[in-house]
Amino acid sequence: MAEQRVITVDGVTLTVVIQRKKVKNINARLRHTTLSISAPHALDGAALDAAITSLARRLIQRLHKRHVNHEEDALKLVRQVAARFPESPMIERAEFTLTEARWGSYSAATRTVRLHALLRRMPRWVLEAVVAHEIAHAVYPDHSPAFWRLLRRVCPDTDRAQAFLDAVIWTAHVWNDLPPVERALLAGMPDEPNDA
Repeated sequence: MAEQRVITVDGVTLTVVIQRKKVKNINARLRHTTLSISAPHALDGAALDAAITSLARRLIQRLHKRHVNHEEDALKLVRQVAARFPESPMIERAEFTLTEARWGSYSAATRTVRLHALLRRMPRWVLEAVVAHEIAHAVYPDHSPAFWRLLRRVCPDTDRAQAFLDAVIWTAHVWNDLPPVERALLAGMPDEPNDA
């Protein structure tokens, strides 16, 4: 007999249907908002609960990544920015990802640019600055002075974009510690700053 419960993971509410079966591993499938789980009979409840949360998070992120990459053509964007370079580097693949630690990355082995999905919600000049940064790694694999000269020539907004991203990270780290009244004030501020 299946057990059913409702959980919320990363802001997404799911109906979880759990079936105990003669299986060795926990298996999960997400369709719309229903997470179907098959689990071994002998698995204890705490281990199953932890696995359900982890699997749900992974499947939600996978679906979100697929949706994001369907909405916006990352390769087209990357190739547009690459055209600004004196010698346009060859980029084979580009995709938006849900990495926790980086805004972007470049793989010389696969000629792939990966971009954090959150960048799509930021001003376009910030997204394009991160794209330019990763493409510059196709020319210079390090952060040498030559790398920065090329990047700043191709993307004059580089330093401004870095300051913007630093502010985003800072705000994310302190957001929960801010008094609610201050969070509300920040959320209500206009998009374009007036006189500071």
